[in-house]
Amino acid sequence: MKLVFATNNANKLAEIRSLLPDHIELLSMKDIQCFEDIPETAETLEGNASLKASYIASRHGYNCFADDTGLEIDFLNGAPGVYSARYGGPDKDAEANMDKVLEELKGTNNRKARFRTAIALIIDGREQIFEGIIDGSILAERKGNEGFGYDPIFQPKDREESFAEMSMDEKGDISHRGKAFSKMIEHIKKSY
Repeated sequence: MKLVFATNNANKLAEIRSLLPDHIELLSMKDIQCFEDIPETAETLEGNASLKASYIASRHGYNCFADDTGLEIDFLNGAPGVYSARYGGPDKDAEANMDKVLEELKGTNNRKARFRTAIALIIDGREQIFEGIIDGSILAERKGNEGFGYDPIFQPKDREESFAEMSMDEKGDISHRGKAFSKMIEHIKKSY
């Protein structure tokens, strides 16, 4: 089965490709010659995932899926949430995003957070939504060099290391994206 992952993020592609069963061929937007920047204008993660998947399905005719992920911090009333990629400014700069979060959490002991991923899968015109959540906390400073995004400042619950101190496989086994993706793969195996 061929599936398009509606993303231009090479890190996400590599992470998901490492979790895929052999009978599914993962195509990127580049592979299908889609170079548009798909607008993410919804107010929810589910809405943005659905917008991206619908765009690929309707304009390019492929079965596909798209995700949107947000870091939700209790002290910040769920922010940055749907705005996680652009929290530090419009350039989607991971360092600026982390700097802003660390600055806003200065002086508080409430560092509870969660990563939440929503995936919209469209196969033969039918859409399904899958969700994955991992609870944890925001560290006071960056730790580790692996991963991407907020990984250096996010420590999963019951773990000693940040996401950025884990291998891609270790992270994939417990991550929000890994959980949502596992639900999607189970659905595909049962249904297709």
